[in-house]
Amino acid sequence: DCKKSDVLHGVFSSFVRGTTTTHKNCSPGADGGPGVSCAVEWNGVYNRTYDYEIQTSGSRLWVGTAVDTVTGARVQIGSWTLPAGSGGIRSSQAGFVEWYPWNGGEPPNHCARLPYQKTIFGNPRTSGAGSVGHQGLSHEYGDCVGQVAFHTEPVSSGVENNCGFRGATGR
Repeated sequence: DCKKSDVLHGVFSSFVRGTTTTHKNCSPGADGGPGVSCAVEWNGVYNRTYDYEIQTSGSRLWVGTAVDTVTGARVQIGSWTLPAGSGGIRSSQAGFVEWYPWNGGEPPNHCARLPYQKTIFGNPRTSGAGSVGHQGLSHEYGDCVGQVAFHTEPVSSGVENNCGFRGATGR
């Protein structure tokens, strides 16, 4: 939160070696490996649904945008170009939630300090004829497995996951 406004953080990454970008929100590398990561923060509204839109014109350029489902406001997260021969989106992908301030180092006893979050990964939709999307339940991974009150279940609009502790600040 910043100045009593809800601050949202969106990330759009490629983990493919040889991915390039010229977008102002993007930089080389993705989680310490090859690729490109784009990130932007904006004033939004907690407890509101934001669609995560990925578009390509059929070339190797991909654009990630967050779309407010109430106002229609669009926030471009970034764009990158895949190397020749990369192809398109696979039939299986992975999304995740993370407490990104810890990417710079975790405090002692960090698992017990994880702030509560609830996310619904919405069912995939497409405008591409013949394309079908499906997703399975979320799963835990990393060094806090079994320690952060993780829960996942199917809901009508997708898959809900929540974890962490109310009142925790991550510090």
